[in-house]
Amino acid sequence: MAELDPEDAKIVTLARSSRARTGAAEGAAVRDTDGRTYAAATVALPSLKLTALQAAVAAAVSSGAEGLEAAAVVTESGDIDPDSLAAVRDLNADAPVYRADPSGAVAR
Repeated sequence: MAELDPEDAKIVTLARSSRARTGAAEGAAVRDTDGRTYAAATVALPSLKLTALQAAVAAAVSSGAEGLEAAAVVTESGDIDPDSLAAVRDLNADAPVYRADPSGAVAR
């Protein structure tokens, strides 16, 4: 992994694990301002569609998080969905959002 501090490397690892465990298109994880982490995978139901990052942010917010320190997305895509970034920005305009490929290589 490209020179991430241990806490940021942890959320990349959690995002990779979520993706691998479910076989989803993406995995994501966020860390809130209390240091708690939340991980999620892409949700693709007939009645509900969320990117992995949106799902992770939703998990954090539904657990009472008022802000985020950092986020990570593991995806084969070269970009992070703008709506996913907007969900993070709703809680912290300056939070780093790391993008990693399935091997865990970070391209921030």
